[in-house]
Amino acid sequence: MLLQRTLTALLLAPLVIALILLTPTWLFAPIVVIAFLAAMWEWTRLSGLKETAPRVGLLVLTAIVFALCWYARGSAWWPLVIGIGVAWWIVVGQWLRHFAFAAAPTRENCLMKLGAGLLVIVPAWVAVVSIHGTGEHGHWWTLLALFIVWAADIGAYFSGRQFGRRKLAPTISPGKTWAGVYGAFVAGALVTVVGGLMLGVTGGKLVGLLVLSVLTVVASIVGDLLESLMKRHAAVKDSGNLFPGHGGLLDRLDSVFAALPVFAAGKLLLGL
Repeated sequence: MLLQRTLTALLLAPLVIALILLTPTWLFAPIVVIAFLAAMWEWTRLSGLKETAPRVGLLVLTAIVFALCWYARGSAWWPLVIGIGVAWWIVVGQWLRHFAFAAAPTRENCLMKLGAGLLVIVPAWVAVVSIHGTGEHGHWWTLLALFIVWAADIGAYFSGRQFGRRKLAPTISPGKTWAGVYGAFVAGALVTVVGGLMLGVTGGKLVGLLVLSVLTVVASIVGDLLESLMKRHAAVKDSGNLFPGHGGLLDRLDSVFAALPVFAAGKLLLGL
């Protein structure tokens, strides 16, 4: 499985990097919309919505929200949406402490989870487009945000395998350990230092960026755990089977969805 996951990642990573670095923001934004809508489709399934028509309807609604956000770009609404995204992931941290909350397959719980999907996906899109379109180095900042999440994921995997003893959230995701969390912090920090220096960040702002990397990694872990919780509630192993060894698109983007608003908000506050 590790070999299969590695080969899939090696094929996908260059495509994602090329998309970030080579496309202008006006083209980058709709391409990301397509990917995020595909993830939303998987989210509707995990939420318990089975019928095709309402799932398509929710995708249309989400696309309209994306269009409205694009229309409002550059206004005060964008930082507000990013802030809502950060606040949402703080709320999710409390949800994870209560595994059984919204677990029953009721209509009310389904609607709540569908609403949660909008809070997961829309602020993440606003955040990544905002980062990508900021200044002459926006493309590279976007890549750094993703590299932090990817490095954290790799660091957590190998650190957890080597040193993992104490479980992080055994009810939600038995494979995750505290050793993996520490490995994620170290890997994310290393990438941040290298990336920050390459982008000309020094002194106090580099220290601030390091703190931001820790918060970004924390958010990425929370995002991963939320999707694991959703899959537990839905009694499925993966959100889909799009990528061999990786599951569905949502399985690959869960950490990214949570990390992007935090990184974007921190970047704004640091004036980077």
